[in-house]
Amino acid sequence: MTIAQELLAEFEAQTPITRRYLERLPTDKLAWKPHVKSLSAGQLAFHIASTPGGIVRFVMSNPAQSSGFQFPEPASLEEILAAFESSIAAVRGILPQFDNSAMKETWQLMAGGKVVMAQPRGLFLRDVLFSHIYQHRGQLSVYLRMLGAAVPASFGPSADELPLFMHGANAA
Repeated sequence: MTIAQELLAEFEAQTPITRRYLERLPTDKLAWKPHVKSLSAGQLAFHIASTPGGIVRFVMSNPAQSSGFQFPEPASLEEILAAFESSIAAVRGILPQFDNSAMKETWQLMAGGKVVMAQPRGLFLRDVLFSHIYQHRGQLSVYLRMLGAAVPASFGPSADELPLFMHGANAA
């Protein structure tokens, strides 16, 4: 199995879990913030939804040029879910194009004409497609709890439900 295939397998396993987090966001609470310094619930959800596709497009260039990052305020949950579907399609279409040598290649991020990051492309993808998204999914779980929404299970049960992989096990 190639590095890209391993990353794609993890992405595919996590996609339904991430979708559940996004779908649970109350549609009337997109502008809600737990603190003045926090992203709104909609901004955070849109970031989670759009990052995977944006990142696989971004790492196609080497070096890649930093242009800053925006946190748009989505108008609806449908916009967030559409961004997620687009993101999924981008990951599925682009990620398999990287062979192991491309994944091991030192990928560089440039800002102001200077290298600000240099690491293997595969490591950068792992950090941003997974660790970064898991962190934000955790943040969103706190938002959901504070908004009174059921928090989806992920790697283990939440106070509201069992993880998807355990649903069949408890039906017997």
